[in-house]
Amino acid sequence: MSILRTRELKKYYGEGENLTKALDGVDIAIEKGEFTAIVGTSGSGKSTLLNLMGGLDTPTAGSVEVEGVELSRLSADRLTVFRRQQIGFVFQNYNLVPILNVYENIILPIRLDGAKVDTRHVETILSLLHLENKADSLPNTLSGGQQQRVALARALAAKPSIILADEPTGNLDSRTSGEVMGLLQRSGKQFAQTIVLITHNDELAQMADHIIRIEDGKVRQPVQQYRRIVNGGWI
Repeated sequence: MSILRTRELKKYYGEGENLTKALDGVDIAIEKGEFTAIVGTSGSGKSTLLNLMGGLDTPTAGSVEVEGVELSRLSADRLTVFRRQQIGFVFQNYNLVPILNVYENIILPIRLDGAKVDTRHVETILSLLHLENKADSLPNTLSGGQQQRVALARALAAKPSIILADEPTGNLDSRTSGEVMGLLQRSGKQFAQTIVLITHNDELAQMADHIIRIEDGKVRQPVQQYRRIVNGGWI
């Protein structure tokens, strides 16, 4: 069953000679529990696609469905609540609140929703991401890799169905990038979540179950599928 689907999705800016087609009729379906990478160069439309799939922007035409709910049919207030409950975001620039410590940053979306914090779940996430000794630390005392792990923990804490990660390794070195990707894989499996990764890095994309390539606002080739083998490699 598709947990996330777009139909004839379009996003245009400007008009006439200045018309830019950031997305031009994108149809994709992402299945529940899968790890999908959306790959494209700068300006290809991949980040625009993520913003539309996450309800952070509205399409010029077409539709986005999450868990069978068409986002355009929701009021602004209902969309905000739906997004907070169903979708976790991990951004390249972390977007942590500087005056809140690690634990407070992680539970912030849950508090905003007026929900009860599942402390055991948060402790499990802190342990999984090796942050258990950083709960009281402020973001500016952490390395880039640690801040990205906090951003991932925040996305996982509310138990969303989908994690949307936009170039989450863009500001990290190659070793830390590999660690973050491994954490995305493990957390997706452990918490039965669907992961959608936006990246320009083909090597990182190979870690996903499926790859969708975006060029000039269109899906340019069929979804590539990869099968894990026992020793952790790929064929």
